[in-house]
Amino acid sequence: MESMDLEVLHTISQWLGDGHQVRLVTVVKTWGSSPRPVGSMLGVRLDGALIGSVSGGCVEDDMVERICNQSIAGELPQLISYGVTRDENQRFGLPCGGTLQLVIEPLNDVESLQQILSAIEQGHIISRSLNMPSGQVKIQPATYNQALTFDGEVLTTMYGPRWRLLIIGAAQVSRYLAEMALALDYQVTVCDPRIEYSPAWQVPKVPVIRLMPDDVVVQMKPDQHTAIVCLSHDPKLDDMALLEALISDAFYVGAIGSHINNQKRRERMAMFDISEDEISRLHGPIGLSIGSKTPPEIAISILAEITAVRRGVYYQQQSEMPPNKSAKQEVMQRMSA
Repeated sequence: MESMDLEVLHTISQWLGDGHQVRLVTVVKTWGSSPRPVGSMLGVRLDGALIGSVSGGCVEDDMVERICNQSIAGELPQLISYGVTRDENQRFGLPCGGTLQLVIEPLNDVESLQQILSAIEQGHIISRSLNMPSGQVKIQPATYNQALTFDGEVLTTMYGPRWRLLIIGAAQVSRYLAEMALALDYQVTVCDPRIEYSPAWQVPKVPVIRLMPDDVVVQMKPDQHTAIVCLSHDPKLDDMALLEALISDAFYVGAIGSHINNQKRRERMAMFDISEDEISRLHGPIGLSIGSKTPPEIAISILAEITAVRRGVYYQQQSEMPPNKSAKQEVMQRMSA
């Protein structure tokens, strides 16, 4: 599995290699309710084939028609908007008065695109700056905290995994979680020092690190773009990771196990130099309550909770919870009220 952006870039690279003319469309600004976030990409061939999405299907048909008849995006990049008027909102079905601002540019440099893809494959983050008046492109290394910028003349976009996920334990649930997280632009690391788990690991793009979990967490230097999930089912390994993860800047820390096991885990954490507020950051039992039973379902529930926290869906509720109450429990309580 690959992230949507990576799939778009790979497909465009293949199209260019096959001799097709291609236009790259990038969302640079949104107003109101937008179905796709800033940075979303769409690749369009002049024969009408497309890959990716910039509006969830609202404006793609019109855009492809205009690109194919070459009424937009000639030799130089162009800036266009959809949904500016009430008529356009009704015509294109943009929700709640949403407006999209898009940059459309002709692509012909296969080498620079392959340079970006190679860097992404190695886990690096790359910035690509497009000068609108000249069409010139500059590529250079970037960092996790950089975001898309557009000042009307220069569009700088980021490519690569700007979110990180550390999984403790190379179990079956970990495999599905790793594969799904790759599709959501995470750079995934799996740690499991147990020799017997390494041979069965089946995610080629995510090797297993056989160092001790606490050392891996420290070396990783978790920031606000990092999630840490403990799935080893071995309290010794999971606790080692949690002791470092809970005092880090990771935006999400979770551990698998029942309510009883997680309560005991919190009691063990309290025996160390960790505050109640830090212990309260632990999501456990991990994942949203969706009735999951199988490993893939459990992985979905975990990634759903991580996504909710990442998007700030119930961040405020979480901050108001008592120490041992998870965000998941708060959501379920509100739903049943």
